Amino acid sequence: MTNAATFRSGKGHRNENFPVASHLIRPRYRKIILGFYEFVRSADDIADHPSLTETRKLELLNQLESDLTGISNENAEAVTLRSLLIKRGMSNRHPLDVLTAFKLDVTKQRYRDWKDLIEYCSYSAMPVGRFVLDVHGESSATWPASDALCAALQIINHVQDCGADYRDLNRVYIPLDFLAASGAEIESLGQREASPALRHCLREIALRTEVLLRESETLPTLVLDQRLGLEISVIQELARRLVSMLPRRDPLNQRINLTKAGIVRASLTALLKGLFRRFGRYFTTGLRKPRDA
Repeated sequence: MTNAATFRSGKGHRNENFPVASHLIRPRYRKIILGFYEFVRSADDIADHPSLTETRKLELLNQLESDLTGISNENAEAVTLRSLLIKRGMSNRHPLDVLTAFKLDVTKQRYRDWKDLIEYCSYSAMPVGRFVLDVHGESSATWPASDALCAALQIINHVQDCGADYRDLNRVYIPLDFLAASGAEIESLGQREASPALRHCLREIALRTEVLLRESETLPTLVLDQRLGLEISVIQELARRLVSMLPRRDPLNQRINLTKAGIVRASLTALLKGLFRRFGRYFTTGLRKPRDA
């Protein structure tokens, strides 16, 4: 049986919109986080592969699941992650949840409303943040803020890629009721530039995404691991800047991303703010000291 590696896109963790196990993360945690990423990347490339049939995609995703759960050993990415999870005594719940999202990508091409989209994010995005928190030994009390942040990151990606998703995969993550309320047609996603109605729809999505980011604001100070808190601060700052760009740019014909210089500026700003928040909170309130060892 052909394994998942055959269908890899060549995209790696350095090509993602947001940091994946950057050097802010402690070295002892990076290997398992990158192992998780490689597993997810393999599944994502299968779900998005333009020449595979729906049946074949599901077969390959089911094979990854069998490898992850120990039934078989066909895919190195799944076997490696399984071994890393066993070594750390961790459950495979989060990667299995993400596999559910990729199976949805294969079988579900439209989302009714915001609730439907957030339900998808509960499989595609939220388990990623929960996994990283679990690797660091953080409390599940951090999950709601993390869920909001991860859903926001996912939706930013959806808006950035809305044209390509529709043209290449006939996949539409923009909720149908948002399109209808704005007077936009699904087919407008296939045009060379966004219609006024579609631009209005995407602005409404951006406003909802800003709410999610606000709901995640407490996360950097909720986590005990200082370096993880700083990584989260950087991700939040990058997300805020991207969301602010969404209403001003047309994703059908413009790249919605930050320049390298913009990423550096945003990261430095976030690091300074993050350090100030964490240590300021500790020294002014006498609350728990950040974990920095």
